[in-house]
Amino acid sequence: MSGMIRKSLDKPDEVRPFEASTGQLELVTLDTGPVGRATFAPGWRWTSHVKPIAGTDSCQAAHLCYFVSGRMKVVMDDGEEAEFGPGDVAVIPAGHDAWTLGDDDCVVIDWQGFADYAKR
Repeated sequence: MSGMIRKSLDKPDEVRPFEASTGQLELVTLDTGPVGRATFAPGWRWTSHVKPIAGTDSCQAAHLCYFVSGRMKVVMDDGEEAEFGPGDVAVIPAGHDAWTLGDDDCVVIDWQGFADYAKR
């Protein structure tokens, strides 16, 4: 028996919308954990559009992700900050705020931090 698994983010197991129609998270669940594709619309900000769902002062999910399109600014609770864009691979520890930059959707694939992200 083969050990291969095929799932598509175009037909996710679960979709979690963000507040105010500012994007969504699409998840596929594997034995090793979920993989997610998040689309963050222009104007999306974690403190405005996910904080009400999470109930924490900053994002407490650690992310291992790849930026497909768009741009995002991330500011850690300790003040460290960075911008990410297409082709970037990022490790973002828990304890941060983030927001989209510019007029394009920011699309991110994450292998680590989306298990409980924006979960109601």
